[in-house]
Amino acid sequence: MVCHDESFTDDEARAKFEAGHGPAVVACPARTPSGAVTWAIRRHGRLDAVISNDVYPGKYLPVEQADVTELRAAAEALLVAPVAVVAKAAAQMKRQGHGRIVLVTSAAPVRPEHGFSYYSSLRAAASAFARAAARELAAEHVTVNAVAPNFLESETYYPEEAWGTEDGQERLRGLLPIGRLGTAREIGNLIVFLTSGRADFVTGEVVGFTGGWA
Repeated sequence: MVCHDESFTDDEARAKFEAGHGPAVVACPARTPSGAVTWAIRRHGRLDAVISNDVYPGKYLPVEQADVTELRAAAEALLVAPVAVVAKAAAQMKRQGHGRIVLVTSAAPVRPEHGFSYYSSLRAAASAFARAAARELAAEHVTVNAVAPNFLESETYYPEEAWGTEDGQERLRGLLPIGRLGTAREIGNLIVFLTSGRADFVTGEVVGFTGGWA
């Protein structure tokens, strides 16, 4: 397994990650997600599954305060980077005759929040890209799906200091039928299923992970 994160350009950060995640996980030194795909292919000679999971802290901007610079930065993180990952992965998987790709996008486009039109629109575009890529690659035995979470435990989106309090928990119970945040293990189990070979008839889907919110 090859993992990529921007912090892995630092040798100390990479070594710390590897030490905490067991010998099966190799944190590669590539500077970009698509570069990590290339590095993995060179190292292992094959590519069975790719998961693209980007993080970008959406900036609150009402529609009338359009900021093209912010839009471009968000687009680079939320759309351009995953498209580049899929392009690299698809080329290798087509040569192999099989492969599985999962993009982690967002359920935000289902119920866009005021002030987050950029974020919701770009996440919608990434999910649409996954569906389009799935149709193109299905005949090559390559599946592509999107997992679209909201209310997932995250220090970027749902930090413990805000949502782990009594008031935060009460708010969650009012927002979500399930009444709590989703966990990394739960979304991980879903992604494992989609990449395991037990779900190869599932492709071109945007699978919600929202605790009943949407």
